[in-house]
Amino acid sequence: MAGIRFKKPSYPVSEQLRQYLTETNREIDVPIAYRDLLHYNSAITLYDKKGADTLWETLIYSESDRHYIHDSLRKIYAQLKVGGDVSTIEHLYIDRVDYCLYANTHPVRVRIVNKLNDLFDYFYIKEADASRIYGMEIEHLLSPNKINYLVKGNTLIEEHIQGIPGDSFNQYYLKENHSFNPLRIAKEFVKFNERSLVQLLGDMRRDNFVVEIIPDFDEMYFRLRAIDFDQECYEGNRAIYMPQYFKENNPIINLGFKTMSAVLELQYQKEERTRILNRVKASQEQLTRLLNAMVEDTLSTPDNVKQLREELSDLYGDDEFLSCRSMGEIVRVSLRMLEKYPQRKRNTVKAFVN
Repeated sequence: MAGIRFKKPSYPVSEQLRQYLTETNREIDVPIAYRDLLHYNSAITLYDKKGADTLWETLIYSESDRHYIHDSLRKIYAQLKVGGDVSTIEHLYIDRVDYCLYANTHPVRVRIVNKLNDLFDYFYIKEADASRIYGMEIEHLLSPNKINYLVKGNTLIEEHIQGIPGDSFNQYYLKENHSFNPLRIAKEFVKFNERSLVQLLGDMRRDNFVVEIIPDFDEMYFRLRAIDFDQECYEGNRAIYMPQYFKENNPIINLGFKTMSAVLELQYQKEERTRILNRVKASQEQLTRLLNAMVEDTLSTPDNVKQLREELSDLYGDDEFLSCRSMGEIVRVSLRMLEKYPQRKRNTVKAFVN
């Protein structure tokens, strides 16, 4: 069973990573910083529709600060969505600014509303953490999902990733009388498990991913998307990078036991590794610059680096991991394994029954 023992520290954005962000137009000027949003007068508990405490608080600013903060947040939204064209935000207003009490990065969530039709959207402002930035950028380059974010100094701005939270999906959709083909979600979980391992994106328990439901003319399709990137290549235990290990994911895993043969598991695993490899080749120049910065960065402890390189060497049966001196090097070798081993040893969902 996977488990995280200690809270991961935040790592600063290095000069080399900052240069990469500038070259890829991720680093831009924004009118307000994360810490400016913490200058509030009071806060009230935010409850969900059922009256349960969400562990978020809605921030209340003084009238003199509120106008400037809300105007700045509208401009940030324009930068995130339409390249800074402020003519598109005249009909938008800030409905709420919420502060998270439990997450590592204590994000601020902004709810922005279109007053012409009452439709709303969210975006997030956080303190920049190198681990999270590397995780999002690798996800953007190597997964089927695109990640929209901006950085300025120590401030990180992220677009909201839409989908049904994994815990809600397990609770309300995975029932015996479900109207979809359960093999579809089991298949996607195998692929999600493989992406997480290859990218070394950890802690993909049900709270840290969402499920997209995609209707087609004959069936429902699914995609699992990571929403938390804080545990990118930090832990030493390889199980942290394999969602199959988390007991919270058992409702989805159990579908695999009921519907999927070993042959199908290996087929879907190989399919996903091939697709990741194709994306590696397609983004080779940009990915090389990112990994060059990552190799030089400190993203974990020496003990974690040593443990992970040994455990991955054992998993793949390949000694190339053993010469890695940083987490960035381990990620780079993990991507090399895609070509060397299009199909890993049979160590997938069914091999780790909880």
